[in-house]
Amino acid sequence: MLLVVKVGWEEAGHTERIRRVLDRALAGWTYTVIEREKAFLRWCVRTPAEKEGTAVLFAVALPRAGVSLSYVHLVSCLVRHRHCLAGCRGAVLVDGQGEFFTKKIGRELIFFANQAGCIFPGKPLVEATGSLYNFNTQAKIQGLSNEEAYAVSAGHLVNKLLSFVRPSGSGKVKDIVVIHASSRRTSNTLLLWEMVRCHLQGKAKVTEISLRNGSVVDCRGCSYETCLHFGEKGDCFYGGVMVEKVYPAVRQGDVIVLVCPNYNDAVSANITAFFNRLTALFRKEEAAFANKEVYALVVSGYSGGDIVAEQILDAMNCNKNFILPPYFALIETANDPKSILRNAGIEDRAARLAKYICM
Repeated sequence: MLLVVKVGWEEAGHTERIRRVLDRALAGWTYTVIEREKAFLRWCVRTPAEKEGTAVLFAVALPRAGVSLSYVHLVSCLVRHRHCLAGCRGAVLVDGQGEFFTKKIGRELIFFANQAGCIFPGKPLVEATGSLYNFNTQAKIQGLSNEEAYAVSAGHLVNKLLSFVRPSGSGKVKDIVVIHASSRRTSNTLLLWEMVRCHLQGKAKVTEISLRNGSVVDCRGCSYETCLHFGEKGDCFYGGVMVEKVYPAVRQGDVIVLVCPNYNDAVSANITAFFNRLTALFRKEEAAFANKEVYALVVSGYSGGDIVAEQILDAMNCNKNFILPPYFALIETANDPKSILRNAGIEDRAARLAKYICM
């Protein structure tokens, strides 16, 4: 079943473009449309069996101001009904009238839908700014107008959503690659990972890689041709731990777990460098990345863990084509060393994430 959830269309006013693009993308498919938040709420409270296997396409039309009450109501529904999208797979199409907000709203919606149990294939977001300038490159490569390139991308998104099947982990010992850049002496985030790892004993093969102490040089922006040249050999111009340890482990792994403390509402510099340097391998392994899953452990000293989680999903799911499995991020708050151990219910949440990873 394909469910198309239209968000903000009445508020946006000018919806001719997204209507044209969506009609073309959905041509030949059978689908159900929901246009009112109350109708979506009624769908959300259906039994899990009724929703199992549903493909959900969120089609968001943003007004120029970027604020949509319909979108706010949708997010509120997802937060209040925590498991309302369990068993569903999703994708997001965002059409804006200005140059701002489309990426922000897109990745935020993916985050909240994922926290409600929705799985997303790699690259599940198509966003169109008012000018469609963000389709310049694709249009030139394909010899199309920008709107035609937009429509082609929307069509590919629908096809991907409907054909997506999560790789089966049944009967297989998963190969898990854990990336971190923290100190074991002080890190609540690494301590949280150790709690999760205890529940993986005998169920998975785990490889841990530390990027601490500046051991990974950030991407310096090689030309596309240079990056592609090295990537085809599983290499990178700047070498180091990324080529020696990270690339082989990512190639082999089924699951990537990112251990990410919140640094000023962002991942650390070394994790950012990991995202950037992964591009060389991605250019050769994009299809293989589409069968790998990403999870994240995020611990904030004060607040903002959701912002960090969105940054991770943007880099790994929207950009690098990794699958975003249901409930991909375990987000906690802890400040003083080892204080995470005092978080109520933390052992249960760690055990639950380990269970998700092994599914």
